[in-house]
Amino acid sequence: MKIFETLYNKVLSWSKHRHAPKYLAAVSFAESSFFPVPVAVMLLPMCLAKPERAYKLAALTLVFSVLGGIAGYLIGWGAYGLIEPFIHIYAAQLDKAKDWFADYGVWIVLMAGFSPVPYKIFTITAGLLAMPFIPFVIASIIGRASQFYLIAFLTNKFGPTMEPKIRQYIEWLGWAVVVLVVAIVLCLSLKG
Repeated sequence: MKIFETLYNKVLSWSKHRHAPKYLAAVSFAESSFFPVPVAVMLLPMCLAKPERAYKLAALTLVFSVLGGIAGYLIGWGAYGLIEPFIHIYAAQLDKAKDWFADYGVWIVLMAGFSPVPYKIFTITAGLLAMPFIPFVIASIIGRASQFYLIAFLTNKFGPTMEPKIRQYIEWLGWAVVVLVVAIVLCLSLKG
């Protein structure tokens, strides 16, 4: 069963749609505050489909991701009590994020913006803990820009040669990312 190849082909077909940039903006915003699917899943195929537009797509993703991060911050800051029953599945992750904020401060937002760890956990937690807003926004911009512009650079530079290799190894890559995220979450939960 080819789960990731099917998903990859579907997202690649969406990335060629005339409204694809609007979909990318919406997913970028939603992913930073509540949506469970990482935005890179949409950004990468869109950049591969149009490598000449990779940097513009990265900029669009950055703007809407940071705006979504600000929405996540505001959710944590002012509406956490209202949403708590709906995000109980993230309760352990939110508790761990609180510990990381105590240990690492603003640096944890920068790391979360770049890594495969769910960024939304850190945006909501930053608001919940009333982290200073300006450092939060700056760390979000740096972390998210690092991830999105790295994708843009790689696809712009190596896109035509990367795409066949990605397609060839998509199942391995997909499962490797799943294993990596699970390993990170397990390591961090065992550490605390």
